[in-house]
Amino acid sequence: MPQTPQTVLKDLKAKKFAPIYFLDGEEPFFIDQITDYIEKNAIPEHERGFNQVVLYGKDANVGLILNNARKFPMMAERQVVIVKEAQSLADLSKDESQQLLISYLENPLPSTILVFAHKYKKLDGRMALGKVLDKKAVYVRSDKVKDFKLIEWVEGYIKDTGHTIDRQSAQLLADSIGNNLEVLTNEIGKMLINFQEPTKITSVHISKYVGIHKDYNNFEFMKAIGFKDVMKANKIINYFIQNPKAHPVIPMFSLMYNYFTKIALIHQAQRNNSSEGQLASILKLPPFVVKEYVAASRNYKLGKVIEVFGYIKEADLRFKGVDSGSLSEAENLRELVYKIMH
Repeated sequence: MPQTPQTVLKDLKAKKFAPIYFLDGEEPFFIDQITDYIEKNAIPEHERGFNQVVLYGKDANVGLILNNARKFPMMAERQVVIVKEAQSLADLSKDESQQLLISYLENPLPSTILVFAHKYKKLDGRMALGKVLDKKAVYVRSDKVKDFKLIEWVEGYIKDTGHTIDRQSAQLLADSIGNNLEVLTNEIGKMLINFQEPTKITSVHISKYVGIHKDYNNFEFMKAIGFKDVMKANKIINYFIQNPKAHPVIPMFSLMYNYFTKIALIHQAQRNNSSEGQLASILKLPPFVVKEYVAASRNYKLGKVIEVFGYIKEADLRFKGVDSGSLSEAENLRELVYKIMH
């Protein structure tokens, strides 16, 4: 079974280095995190000139990589060979190259740390190489963080930096930025650089340093629609229209569709007398968030939810130029919200 990035990072920080690391998966953040840690910490800085080699998949091949891996370190305990963008290795899928790599996996040079950073996709586990990697290397699978686990992930990430964050503020970051961890951690980093002492992060900090307004964001927008707060929804629309780069219209359609899909699932689950805990499992959301969706479901009966799906589809088509008439993007969004809430 592939190991988790968190387990491997813990071992690396304890100075437990292995001869071979193969990192793959759809989430590049964890792959970069492990690769960067090895690159900066596996050997002292003064030894890297002679004992650290960084290759790139599009410019390398398996033979070249293994030739470097079989070299002995110069006046040092170990050397490091890192293959970045390993998914671009043209010969990695060829039988001959795989056999070469399998032979090295069976008998790696103990003084070499060989790292493959195979980003954005998984290695085919049906191949002989995949089966051997699982047994002979530190094989890491880097999966996307699921939306329903993102709030918890934000809390844990900030805790690891020595700070804390309240649940609502973590949700604000997760809902507004999404599960692109590179973007998410960059925004968190821009904020945390302002604090010298351990700090509890709040929506005020997020508004000031990240630029996500605590009252005018995607989370508050959908909450206003769900609770049929017409005045607040229109205030947020006006704010979005004035900040089109930060709040483009197209993602709004997907946001609304996902929101009302959850309301439809609640109606279906309530027919089966599902408990609040079961609803949290069905929606893949924390229980405290589920309560808001349950409240919204009282404002939108199932028949209305089905109508809303039609309104969203119409607005999306108009945005793409189908029967758009003279409606601007702002007018299109405003009309969609009006139809949903009335």
